[in-house]
Amino acid sequence: MLFTAILLPAAEGGFTALNPETGSTSQGATVEEALTNLREATALHVEEFPVAGAGRPLVTTFEVAVRA
Repeated sequence: MLFTAILLPAAEGGFTALNPETGSTSQGATVEEALTNLREATALHVEEFPVAGAGRPLVTTFEVAVRA
């Protein structure tokens, strides 16, 4: 099954990884480690809570004006 991974640099170093389809999150010192840990967390989640084939999310970016 194909899932989406969103990786964010963590403030303390390393990366936080999020799977929006299941809500699974994980972390790792490197991108590869964060993805490996996210795969494991997502697999465990799907074993317990099967995911219906609702399709993949649309991921985009947007800008917000911030007053200084």
